[in-house]
Amino acid sequence: MSAYCVFDLLNVTDPEKMEQYRAGVFDNVARHGGKYLTVGGNPAVAEGHWQPNFLVVIEFPSLQQAHDWYDSDDYADLKALSLSGSESNAVFVEGF
Repeated sequence: MSAYCVFDLLNVTDPEKMEQYRAGVFDNVARHGGKYLTVGGNPAVAEGHWQPNFLVVIEFPSLQQAHDWYDSDDYADLKALSLSGSESNAVFVEGF
C-alpha cells in the first residue's frame, strides 16, 4: 500500500542550509524508493481554513519505507539541514 510524506514549508530561516538540502534530497529520496509528486506549486484551498505555504508530497511504496527513509542514517545529515534551516509541518499518511 502506497504512503505519502506531506510537508508544508512555512519559513526558510537559513537559505544556505536549505540550498545544501535541495542539492542532495532528490537523489536521496529516489535511493529509498520515493517519488516526488509535487514541490511547491500554487495550492488552491477548496475547504476549510488551511493555507499551505509551500507543499511537498513524496510517494513511497509503503508507510514502512517512508519511515525507513526519514529515519535512515543516509538522510540524517540532510534532515538536520532542513530542521535547522527551516520551519515546516510534516505528516505521513497511508494511501490505498
